[in-house]
Amino acid sequence: MRSKFFKIVDEGFVYRAVRNTVACGSRCVLSDTGEIVCSFMVQSGLGINDFIPVIVRSRDGRKWSSPVMPWQHLSNIYSIFGSISRSHDGQMFFFGTRTKIDVHGESFWSEATQGLKDNELVYAHSADDGRSWSELFVIPKPIPGAAEAPGAMCVTRNGSWHVCYSPYNTFDPNLSVERNQVVLLTSRDNGKSWLYKPMFHFEKRYATAAEAWVIELSDGRLLGTCWKLNQKDGSDFPNPYTISFDDGRTWTSSKSTGIMGQSTALAPLPDGRALFIYNQRKQVPYGVRLAVVNPCDVDFGINVDELIYNAEKPAKKQSATSHGDWTNFSFGEPHVAVLKDKTLLVVFWCIEQDESGIRYIRLEAPELF
Repeated sequence: MRSKFFKIVDEGFVYRAVRNTVACGSRCVLSDTGEIVCSFMVQSGLGINDFIPVIVRSRDGRKWSSPVMPWQHLSNIYSIFGSISRSHDGQMFFFGTRTKIDVHGESFWSEATQGLKDNELVYAHSADDGRSWSELFVIPKPIPGAAEAPGAMCVTRNGSWHVCYSPYNTFDPNLSVERNQVVLLTSRDNGKSWLYKPMFHFEKRYATAAEAWVIELSDGRLLGTCWKLNQKDGSDFPNPYTISFDDGRTWTSSKSTGIMGQSTALAPLPDGRALFIYNQRKQVPYGVRLAVVNPCDVDFGINVDELIYNAEKPAKKQSATSHGDWTNFSFGEPHVAVLKDKTLLVVFWCIEQDESGIRYIRLEAPELF
């Protein structure tokens, strides 16, 4: 029997949630000095409109600093959800959404409309490895609807800024939202103006998206993926992918990755391939899976696809595995980063029997590089 491609060499917690709170949305980047910087959100419970972004850091990936809140002064005004990324010149960026808090303890989700409380797209930047941050700047949304934007900003080698989001219904049942797309917004002037282009546009109007990501591969191509949902029956389509050969101006037609995953994330490899990490809640074994892919305009080019975190059950309620059941999920939003020693650091949120928070898994993959 062939040995596993990925070998776990260490695991533990980046952050253990304190009582009556949960943590979610963890993302890691590497500084020029080799320090690992990790962002995530803390909130009082899944679905509650009180996300607070925090930053922690580590020299070795085992011992982590106490959380720092970059925008603590806004925590009673806005619920802020976002991800960090790093440009090739060393700047760090935060991109995500902010939602006005009207009543403390309120939900940002409406079961009636299957929508998010209306929100704004925002970004910020840091020139000192995330120790201090600018204020949040608003990116105008080009179409009606709320924005679901868990993916990080992609800053390309030529200086373009790319962000993507999935349009969602709001709390207004009369608002018509074109949900069968993933919106790409691009700035080529450091955030002064933004151009709108659908990164995905699905032919079937009941096909919608979540957890969209865009990255730049080492050869300059852009790669986009998402979780593709069937609003008719709550099932999933295979995760789609698309490629841009011209810095986001045009995109290949959407194709299937051949993977039936849920929340996803991407990370580039130095040889033009990519890491595609995703949750698997609907097929046994449940957990987090990691794939090595070599995408082209013909197929996704899956080289490896292995389970790296085995979850005892897919959600707090065994049958609650569809997108609409997300407040019952017990793990999610995985992310992977390549470290200087060529190990891989995987982070994701989890709610386990004895503890919850942001878990990490350190992987070796000798055949990868």
